[in-house]
Amino acid sequence: MRISVIGCGYLGAVHAACMAKLGHDVVGIDVDERKIAELSQAIAPFYEPGLESLLRDVQDTGRLSFTTDMSAASGSEVHFICVGTPQKKGENGADMTFVDAAVLGLLPYLSPENIVVGKSTVPVGTASRLADLVKAQEHTAHLVWNPEFLREGHAVSDTLSPDRLVYGVSDGSEDHPAVAVLDEVYASALSNGSPRLVTDHPTSELVKTAANSFLATKISFINAMAEVCEAAGADVTLLADAIGMDDRIGRKFLNAGIGFGGGCLPKDIRAFMARAGELGADQALTFLREVDAINMRRRSRVVELTREVCGDILLGQRITVLGAAFKPESDDVRDSPALSIAAQLQLQGAVVTVTDPKALTNAARRFPELHYEADLDRAISGADALLLLTEWQQYRDLDPYALAGSVASRRILDGRNILDAAKWRAAGWSYRGLGRP
Repeated sequence: MRISVIGCGYLGAVHAACMAKLGHDVVGIDVDERKIAELSQAIAPFYEPGLESLLRDVQDTGRLSFTTDMSAASGSEVHFICVGTPQKKGENGADMTFVDAAVLGLLPYLSPENIVVGKSTVPVGTASRLADLVKAQEHTAHLVWNPEFLREGHAVSDTLSPDRLVYGVSDGSEDHPAVAVLDEVYASALSNGSPRLVTDHPTSELVKTAANSFLATKISFINAMAEVCEAAGADVTLLADAIGMDDRIGRKFLNAGIGFGGGCLPKDIRAFMARAGELGADQALTFLREVDAINMRRRSRVVELTREVCGDILLGQRITVLGAAFKPESDDVRDSPALSIAAQLQLQGAVVTVTDPKALTNAARRFPELHYEADLDRAISGADALLLLTEWQQYRDLDPYALAGSVASRRILDGRNILDAAKWRAAGWSYRGLGRP
C-alpha cells in the first residue's frame, strides 16, 4: 500500500521505517529540515537500537523516502498522524497544536476512501473532532485512532510485532470500511498472532492513557512501599517478589527505584487528569495526583540518601552519576529523574560528574551547567560516591573489586536496586539500595 507518515520524530520515524519493512511504499513528512536530511541519509536523529540499520535496509529497496513537502502525501491510501502532544507550558493539559496542524495540512491532499490514522496520544474526544474535519474535506475519507504502545529501546520490535492492535472507528463496528484497510496494513503482525480489538473513537483514545496511568500507578505503589520498607527495616525487592507471585498482580513494573520519567508517562497522566476535569470526571482520577507526587518525591529522597551515604555532607563531595537517560537503550532525557537528581546535588554543593553511553549530548542541552564525561573510567576516577541511576548493562556488569582502586571512597547508591549488594559489600563498599536494609 502507499502510506504517508506525518511527523518523523521518535514515533513517526520508527513507524515509517517499519511500514516500509513490511513491504509498503512509505513517505515520511516533517517540517524539520535537519531531521528530514538525516533520515534521508539513513541517520536516526535519536538513539534507538536497530533503527539505523533498518533505515538503511528499507531505503535500499526504494520503498521509503522523506520530505518536508506535505503534498507528497497525495496519492497515499493511508495517512498516519505521528506528531507529538507535549504538555502545555504552565498547565497539565496536552498541547494539540502539532496534531491539529498535521491534520489541517493534510486535508487538501486527501482522496476519496483515504484513511487518516491517528497514532499520537491525545485527550479523549480529539478523534471525533478531527473526524468531522476529515469528513468536511472529503466525505468518503475516514479517521481512525490507532494508539501506539512503543517502549523506548524496543520500538522497532514493538512496531513489527505489537502485543495488540487497537482500531478506533466512528461506529465501533468490525464492518467499518477502515478496518479491512488497516488489516491489510498490519497483515504481517496479524498473521503472526498479534491480537486486534475494534472500538469506538473515545475508547481507543483512552486505551493508551489508561495503560500509562496503570503502569505509573504500579511503579509509584512499589516506590511508596520502598518508603515504608526503609522505615520498617524490610526489603522492598523481596516484598515485590512475594506479591508479584500473585498472578493477579504480576512482577513486572514492581521495581522500586528513583521513579519514572521520559516523554510519555509523566505528561500523559497529567493530561489525563486535566481532560477528566474538563469532562466533569476529575474525582475519578484524584489518585493520579498522589501517583505523580510519589514519583517526584523519589528524586528528593535520592538526594537525601546521597547525603547520608556521604556522611551527611554534600558540599565538595565528588559524586559520579551513572546514567543520564530516563531508561537504558535510549538517549531520551525528557523528564529524566537521573538528571534532575544530578542537578539537585550540584545545587547543594556537590561536585557532580554525569556519564552515560548515549545520552550526554541531549543531557548537555537540558542541563549545560553539569559536568559530563563520556569515558566511564575517567568519570569514576577519584569519586567520593557513585550513584547508579540508569540501569545500562555496562553499569550492571561493573566489578566492585576492579573499581576499588579508582575511587576516593568506596560508596555506592544503587538507585535501581540491580546490583548484588552482598558482592559489593564483600569488596569493601558501603552499599545503599532503595527500600532495602
